[in-house]
Amino acid sequence: MTSPESTRNRDDYCYRHPDRQSFALCQRCLRTICPECQTQGAVGVICPDCMAEQRREQTPAQRRAQRRWVRGSAPAAVMSGRPIVTYTIIGVTLGAYLLSLLLGGLVQQWFAFNGLFLYPQYSGTFQPWRMLTAALVHSSLWHVGLNMLSLWMIGRILEPMLGRGRFLALYLIGALGGSVGVTLLDLGTWVVGASGAIFGLFGALIIIARHLGANLAGILVILGINLAIGFIPGMGISWQAHVGGLVAGGLAGLVFARTRRRDQRTLQFLLLGALVVGLLLLLLIPPAIYG
Repeated sequence: MTSPESTRNRDDYCYRHPDRQSFALCQRCLRTICPECQTQGAVGVICPDCMAEQRREQTPAQRRAQRRWVRGSAPAAVMSGRPIVTYTIIGVTLGAYLLSLLLGGLVQQWFAFNGLFLYPQYSGTFQPWRMLTAALVHSSLWHVGLNMLSLWMIGRILEPMLGRGRFLALYLIGALGGSVGVTLLDLGTWVVGASGAIFGLFGALIIIARHLGANLAGILVILGINLAIGFIPGMGISWQAHVGGLVAGGLAGLVFARTRRRDQRTLQFLLLGALVVGLLLLLLIPPAIYG
């Protein structure tokens, strides 16, 4: 559903399907195209018209080389525009959960996050990779199941919009933001799970949907319920990770929404890099407070 505000920017509708909103631009003509019209290119996606023109311009040698590439090394899924990164993250995360069942608590011992491990003066060790690896381990079947269901639902929307590289970057930034949130707001607490990354996707989806003029009521209700659950005593849910991931993902979504054009790609990378650096600089606050 869309709000009347969506009519203010017709550029956010697929040029072949005027009733479908999209956030993806053809890398050649820069027209907006919906997921159905996208063909995955080397960088970004290509619309049907540009794909047809590209094929007409190919020499016989180029056509033979492309057929060999597709047949010999490129999976069909790469050419289909399916959310491969989403499925891959789900597969890896479920694999990590199964491994934890086989090895007992060893996986959580290796990958779980505690902010103290970022400060050798407190813990005697320095293990920053836990800020991301915590997203791979979960405490129970319902925990990993709900997180992966959320990822599957949101990933099928966001990944075709952003492209695979941007979507993966967004997921990692959300995970990083969740760990930073826990460090700042609840230093010393052990946390596991992909909730920070999932809330990062939520945050980006809200910003992008607002930019497209979409009706946010349903998204906000789901987000509000998930945030509220984290504050229920005894649930064992880290609301700090939710808030950190949400803020980080929202900022990344703002970068994506404001740097859509092809000539802004370098600026987009720089802004995302600045966001990551900013999150890491926030980790200087706990030592300043606790000494």
